[in-house]
Amino acid sequence: MGEPARVLFDEPGPRGRARIRLFTVLGLIVIAALLALALWQFGRNGQLGLSRWAPFVQVSYLWFLWQGIVGTIVATALAAVISFPLGVVLALGRLSKRRILRWPAIGYIELFRGIPLLLLIYAFLLALPRFGINLPILWKLVVPIVLVNVAVLAEIFRAGILAVDRGQYEAAAAIGLREGTAMRTVILPQAVRLVIPTLVTQLVALLKDSTLGYVVSYPELMKQGNNLTVYTHLLIQTYLIVAAIYVVVNVALSRLAVWLERRLGTRVRRNVARAEPAGAAPPTMA
Repeated sequence: MGEPARVLFDEPGPRGRARIRLFTVLGLIVIAALLALALWQFGRNGQLGLSRWAPFVQVSYLWFLWQGIVGTIVATALAAVISFPLGVVLALGRLSKRRILRWPAIGYIELFRGIPLLLLIYAFLLALPRFGINLPILWKLVVPIVLVNVAVLAEIFRAGILAVDRGQYEAAAAIGLREGTAMRTVILPQAVRLVIPTLVTQLVALLKDSTLGYVVSYPELMKQGNNLTVYTHLLIQTYLIVAAIYVVVNVALSRLAVWLERRLGTRVRRNVARAEPAGAAPPTMA
């Protein structure tokens, strides 16, 4: 896809840029005012006292929260490692010309996109053990997350594949690549590059889905924070620290997305350059 086709809206003129700057400044002022008001309220009610924050520098408290961070990362990583490849497979199934592959893929996507994740977790916790299916605590959380997110990821990957310029298919066929080889080496890398921002958003959603671990008593970060509030009664301090940890992790994921986008972009350009016939004009990149 050429550079002009990527433009989603016209570039703002001088007045438009001035309005954007004005609203940005006003938004920052409002946010700063809300933060100042919150800090004032906390201070007035004694929530900023050193004695209420001192426990969180103790090794035992930090270790307890660290166990929650590890639990969150493990659950999220497992769900992502399983969901992303299965999402690609399901997307290819939905795009298949064979009904025997396409219709089951469509049925799965439509079914699990409409089922609430919490309901699935309760099914694995309460219903399935009665039929002899009693998974470990970790998998009672991970498997429902995978079932739901595979359907969502399949639609993301399908949109990316359909967004690749048709000329890429024609260029791959022109140099004798089979359909499967062209999809694996030419189309999919470009499709993934197109949807990286959406994939990162979905990865953040996976991270947030792990907070439902409290249902199965899995020791992820929110569950550990909740346990701390029961013993310490420092509710505001605990959840502010937990929220800060989530913000740091999500920012790290965003930086990872930028790195992956650059890395995949370089790889795509190498694959396309390798696939070009000698003397032929390069195909239009997506």
